Amino acid sequence: MIQTYSTTIRRKEMDAVLTCMVDEKIGPGELNTRLIQQTKEFFKCDGCVAFRSPAIALEYALKALGIEKQTKIMISALAPAWQYQVLLALEMEPVVLDVDEANGLVSVESVQNGTKEGSNLLLLHESEGILPDIEGISQLGVQIIEDVSRSAGASISVLDENGNETGRKKAGLFGVFSILGLEEHDVITAGGGAILMAPGRREWIVLKKLTDEAPVTDLLPDINCALAWVQMKEFDKNEKVRKEIFNMYQHSCMIGRHKMYARDLDEGSTMSSFPLVLNSPFKDVKQYAERKEIEIHQAYEDSVIAINEELSEKCIHAKSLLLRCAHFPLYPRLTRNEIAKIVKVLGSLP
Repeated sequence: MIQTYSTTIRRKEMDAVLTCMVDEKIGPGELNTRLIQQTKEFFKCDGCVAFRSPAIALEYALKALGIEKQTKIMISALAPAWQYQVLLALEMEPVVLDVDEANGLVSVESVQNGTKEGSNLLLLHESEGILPDIEGISQLGVQIIEDVSRSAGASISVLDENGNETGRKKAGLFGVFSILGLEEHDVITAGGGAILMAPGRREWIVLKKLTDEAPVTDLLPDINCALAWVQMKEFDKNEKVRKEIFNMYQHSCMIGRHKMYARDLDEGSTMSSFPLVLNSPFKDVKQYAERKEIEIHQAYEDSVIAINEELSEKCIHAKSLLLRCAHFPLYPRLTRNEIAKIVKVLGSLP
């Protein structure tokens, strides 16, 4: 059976982890510092801190912003459920937004509706490696905490006053703070953990003051940092392989009856997964794929709307995608034979 998910762990990653174990320096230390430096170089952010979980990272981001209890915070119905649970635990008031069916992301219109409910802070989850209309959302004047756990590496063009491209700006640099999850299914993994980034110096000064006083139990241990450090260094190589596989899948799906998300296939999105919006019941497609020894999962089985049925009427597009969007295996460790088998199945799905 070809598994839906698999971490991209190769010899270099294992060597780094084993070296850390042999040196018996597994707590937060030198490799935590190396990971932070690598992150700053990769994203071009002003500063960052590596924590033991995305939940801890979100808590520090909210604390650095001085967010008080009962504050209304906008969140996508398709964001990971842990974000919703953290907000409730901190006694915040989540304002859950519906998504655009074309890409599974919150739109300018949905964020505008959220501001009418009294919220001025958006927790922006960039699911499936696709970037939303960040410029349009920013023009609404809301504060943004970006979640780039699945979109790391994606970027948008930076234009001058004449409309000419002067460079590209990476995901993770559009919010006041950004969270890079390092969990099992994130595009860069440490087996667990997260990096909280401050794109600008002003925000970094505040965050640094908070984290300088952080207990060591909040910080990511070196044994996890070793894995993430190599993964970030190898990101471009792994992304190139994922993109090649994605293009083969895409070509196969063009003759089928199921839909793919709208996305920029060059540098504008990260191929962190292969989501397919089904025109047939998920159960039927799952059974068909399993007969061909391919495992698939619901793309949003761990999302906010998956744990809160009360949102179904308010977030109809998100509810539809929860039921219809499937993840197919997409990771660099797939063999040529496995890729060929998946391509064949994608072209013949019921």
